[in-house]
Amino acid sequence: MRILLLLLALLMTPLAATLPAQAVNPSEMLEDPTLEKRAREISKELRCLVCQNESIDDSDAQLARDLRVLVRERLADGSSDQEVIDYVVSRYGDFVLLNPPFKGTTYVLWIGPLVIGAIGALALILFFRRRARTAPVAPAPLTEDEDRKLKSLLDGDAP
Repeated sequence: MRILLLLLALLMTPLAATLPAQAVNPSEMLEDPTLEKRAREISKELRCLVCQNESIDDSDAQLARDLRVLVRERLADGSSDQEVIDYVVSRYGDFVLLNPPFKGTTYVLWIGPLVIGAIGALALILFFRRRARTAPVAPAPLTEDEDRKLKSLLDGDAP
């Protein structure tokens, strides 16, 4: 039975590591469930500026906590979801959005990976074409003298 429990624990450990942290503290939460739900949805769209790969909803960083509190304060004051997002973007720029908009200042973020991928694919195509063109050339056949020397070496005769 212990072995079964140990195996189950070992199998479940990687799953626990993939779950989001849900770093929202109970002290931050709003009493109104509708406002809290809106705050959570907005928090999932905003990037933690410290962690950079997590939303502020998942991050334990102090700045993420401050942003979560700011979002809840703005919602409690009667701001719409878009007004809250616009306010945070006006303070921190488009980088604070996990999905930045497609506009002149962010087009490199959207187009850059495609361009780099296309350049890489083109480089691979050119590499394999050149490699196919420069096929190995078969060596010239041995002359009679070279053939005689080779046979004498293989037979064990000294030159």
